[in-house]
Amino acid sequence: MYSAAGLMNGQQLLSFEKGVPLEQYIGVDYYLYIKALHLIFVITYFAGLFYMPRLMVYLVEAADRPQAESDIIIPQLQLMMRRLWQIITVPSAILGLIFGLWMLWTNPFLLGKSWMLVKLVFVGLLVLYHIKTHRFYKAFLQGNCHRSARFFRIWNEGATLILFAVIFLAILKDSIHWIFGLLGLFGLAFLLMLGIRLYKRHRNKNG
Repeated sequence: MYSAAGLMNGQQLLSFEKGVPLEQYIGVDYYLYIKALHLIFVITYFAGLFYMPRLMVYLVEAADRPQAESDIIIPQLQLMMRRLWQIITVPSAILGLIFGLWMLWTNPFLLGKSWMLVKLVFVGLLVLYHIKTHRFYKAFLQGNCHRSARFFRIWNEGATLILFAVIFLAILKDSIHWIFGLLGLFGLAFLLMLGIRLYKRHRNKNG
């Protein structure tokens, strides 16, 4: 194992991904800048992805308000959705994907790690989640989405589960047993569903 000083001097280069070697001509600083930008855009992407279903909940509830109120609220919420999706969420997704692929191109040895392969499976699920959310987004802008507010509260937690899985895989890597990881995800899903149910009961009780 080489020292940090040796790494920074351009000798045998190792990433901080548990001793995975980098290409000889790639500096550690260079790789870490890519990784930092990847994380920044992933964070901003999830911020948009978390808030979008919440706006959908507000739109569903606004449709049940008196006509005079809904005519004011709905266009404003649709404007917020367009700005959130087009200015923050989609650009962040594209940039996060670009820098993520750049990391793998810079350090292809990561693809030999089992935790990375599992992480990429969850990234694939995230892509499917994004595509479906985009369809909901288009339907709301066209005024023909007929799902319930409860559905979108549950839908909102899909991104939460994927985020937990990706973060734990990226941080703990091979030190976590997959069985315990799956049990943890199921436990988190149970707690989220329980929270939604309790919130609905509390809301119905208070009118």
